[in-house]
Formats: sequence, C-alpha cells, structure tokens
Amino acid sequence: MADVIDIQRRLIELDVEHRDLDAVINMLTLDGHHDQLQLRRLKKRKLQLKDHITLLKMQLVPDVPA
Repeated sequence: MADVIDIQRRLIELDVEHRDLDAVINMLTLDGHHDQLQLRRLKKRKLQLKDHITLLKMQLVPDVPA
C-alpha cells in the first residue's frame, strides 16, 4: 500500500514539473528572443517527464489476466 502512495505522490510531483515546463516553453516561444538549444532541451525534458508519468500510471493499474 505504501508503494501506491509513493507512486501517487511522485506522479503529482512530475505532473507539476511537466506543467511548469509547459508554461516556460510557452513563455519562451511567445517572447521571440529564445535560445533554440534551450528550447529543445526543455521540450526533451518535458517528453521525458511525460514518459515517466506514463510508466508510473501503468504501475498503478493492476494486471488483468487474459
């Protein structure tokens, strides 16, 4: 049971970071004076977070026998 709570807590943390990155990326894009390398790194980090969130969510779903 503690594992489920830990996973849920981690999901919340990652989701907050994902939303924050989304806001930063949007601000940089709208600003027009953004560094392309920085923008690419932020987008890559955002995708990594999304993948990690997906993996954690899959751990919360119980296996259903076929």
